[in-house]
Amino acid sequence: MKKGSKLRILFYALGVLTLLAGIWGFVLRFTVGERGANYGSYIPWGLWVAMYLFFAGIAAGGYMIASMEYLFRIKLFNGTGKVALWVALVTLPIGLLTIGMDLGHMERIWKVFLNPSFGSIMAQMVWGYSIFFIIILVSLWVVIRKPQAKLIKPLFIVGVLLSIFLSGGVGAFLGVNASRVFWHVGLLPAQFPFFSLASGVAVLLLVLGWLAPDGDGNRTKQLRALGLMTIVLAFIKLFFLFTDFSQSLYAGVPDNVEAVRAILFGEGWWLFWFIQIGLGTVLPIIILWIPKIGQNRFWAGAMGLLVLVGFAVARANIVVPGLLVPEFQGLSSAFQGPHLSNTYIPSLMEWLVVSGGVGIGILVFLIGAERLPLWLTKSTQTPEAEV
Repeated sequence: MKKGSKLRILFYALGVLTLLAGIWGFVLRFTVGERGANYGSYIPWGLWVAMYLFFAGIAAGGYMIASMEYLFRIKLFNGTGKVALWVALVTLPIGLLTIGMDLGHMERIWKVFLNPSFGSIMAQMVWGYSIFFIIILVSLWVVIRKPQAKLIKPLFIVGVLLSIFLSGGVGAFLGVNASRVFWHVGLLPAQFPFFSLASGVAVLLLVLGWLAPDGDGNRTKQLRALGLMTIVLAFIKLFFLFTDFSQSLYAGVPDNVEAVRAILFGEGWWLFWFIQIGLGTVLPIIILWIPKIGQNRFWAGAMGLLVLVGFAVARANIVVPGLLVPEFQGLSSAFQGPHLSNTYIPSLMEWLVVSGGVGIGILVFLIGAERLPLWLTKSTQTPEAEV
């Protein structure tokens, strides 16, 4: 990165500000506990679970993108693998941090390691993410220290398979809940690997567009390729949305219809139509389709950011609507209390904790991007790579 550049300074300032806000959120979380969150008995998951899906998806997608250089040996992606791995290494702990804040007894996490039940999807995910973090760390160390090592290919084969398994596992974790009709569809686990890949492509667009040096002269071609990948993956995402929502509405299952209508026409309708679809999907498709604009570093980075924001909203639109519909009719009116409600808006504490995670991620990424040999130079090119 160019030291002293305005974008670099802006990102450092953003990281510091969001981290400072997050520190207060962490203090609240560890002093008042989950009482400061707006979810409760009827809606037990909220913003933190959605952001776990978001950051873990970026980590899995980042590893998939790194495999373009180190597993599939695509010459165009030379110089992108290390920074994609660094993105994965930074974002995975942030995702686990946000889901950790959601746990009522965080101190009991050790039980899943010492006394696991591997028939549980949750245990599989915890062990899977732990192994995946080690694989990311080893992968980054090997490609930096021993770029010609024979270990790279088998390591990335395992890593890519694990990233797909973990992405699909998140969908399965929701989908096996038969009492929640909105999640209980076979397509849900199949969608998440595509979402992860799209998140990885978007974050690389952002990094290469706004923060990366010029590299070996292929930056324009790389941005164009990533832009086209973003467009294709956006249409795949729209296809999944259409098939899911159309079948739900056509089938007429009351709980499912109510959840879909809550997304399309409920209080948060503008999040779906304006942020997730408008800014996060349609606008990037239009901008990135135009070669002269889509190859521009500023616009490519901006579209990457918008796609990421859209995916963050999309994660919330998967988690929350599935919980808004009462499992028993009349339940919300039978018992009343501060945490007995079928409505959900994240509290200030929830937003502050997410802000802290974002701040940590931004600052750690920037420091690593400056101090680690992540960027392509003449001495670090991989001449054996081929299309």
